Amino acid sequence: MMRIILLGPPGSGKGTQGDLIQEKYGFPKISTGDFLRQAVAQETPLGKKAEMKIKQGELVEDEIVVEMARDRIFEDDCRQGYVLDGFPRNLFQARKLEEIDGNREEIVIEIHLPEKVLIKRLGARRICPECEAIYNLLVTKPERDGICDKCGASLIQREDDLREVIKERLKVYHQHTEPLIIYYQGKKTFHKVDGSEEIKAVFRCICSLLDSKMTKSREREVRR
Repeated sequence: MMRIILLGPPGSGKGTQGDLIQEKYGFPKISTGDFLRQAVAQETPLGKKAEMKIKQGELVEDEIVVEMARDRIFEDDCRQGYVLDGFPRNLFQARKLEEIDGNREEIVIEIHLPEKVLIKRLGARRICPECEAIYNLLVTKPERDGICDKCGASLIQREDDLREVIKERLKVYHQHTEPLIIYYQGKKTFHKVDGSEEIKAVFRCICSLLDSKMTKSREREVRR
């Protein structure tokens, strides 16, 4: 039973690495950001509350995010493990997570990138509003300019990827997440990888950490 927590500022590649972990290990990726954006698009009561916060690059209230996470991690596909992308974001959420599901093996991985690189990456990101495919004009361009390869829809730039909003998002990230990193360092569950490497290289580093963690976990189970 494994809980993998991916930390990293917007644009660090958490979503991509979470997808790769899910594909290789079978642990579902749980992204609170995806849930919130879906709620906004569907104009649900939760979405309406969250919409203004997201547009301004601010964080949605802890209670809303914790409630969403609680509902998801107790679904059947999460029994053996899950990957958290974007949660917890602060100490309150981390402690609530432990109250909710405190008996799992846990590993926390921060994908680190310099701020200048993050701003450049996020400014080049484009999203398909129909199938939610993600492109980056610096790394993974669509075959046709502005057109989704998968469904043919016109790509858009999210409002929270505009330069002025990006800076606010990074400021908020550092303000809330640095104490969280210190907390996980104290628990000896924290690891850092270099997010400036190519996607496959970053994933190899993450796999090495996960494989080592799971091997040690199995060895403890055998000794019991």
